[in-house]
Amino acid sequence: MSSSELPRRWPETNAADELTLLTEFLTFLRITAVNKLAGLDRAAAAAAPFPASPVFSAMGVIRHLTSVERYWLGIVGGGLDLPNRWESPDRDIDFRLSEQDTPESVVAEYQEQWALSERALADKAAGDRSTKDEDKTVRWLLTHVVQETARHVGHLDVLREFADGTTGE
Repeated sequence: MSSSELPRRWPETNAADELTLLTEFLTFLRITAVNKLAGLDRAAAAAAPFPASPVFSAMGVIRHLTSVERYWLGIVGGGLDLPNRWESPDRDIDFRLSEQDTPESVVAEYQEQWALSERALADKAAGDRSTKDEDKTVRWLLTHVVQETARHVGHLDVLREFADGTTGE
């Protein structure tokens, strides 16, 4: 395990409650996502190997996952006043990288969002309505972010294999 990989463990099979289970699965998937960048240099992590998607890179996926959590858990779920990249007319804003973006910087921003997401949902129950969209419950928001993160972990699997041939969970 390289120095930038994070240890992870599967969620408990006998979770105390559904929010604990959803949060543990989200944590497992978050760590899996950031570990896909572990050991990659900037060029490999910024590579966009699919001609039809010229800005789709591993670092871009992590930036997108940061936006997903920021919007759904921080802004919608908890009502936090956070910047929202999705207010841009550029549909690819999450995936466009600046010269300053590095694997370490995008992972650090994602990890900072984890703490904000936790704060946003603190003291909320599964059936509580979200702050910004009363149609959505905390249960729905967490389930949505779990499925979105899992889907993008699959993309990161492929991007990592393109980058250096590494496969596996």
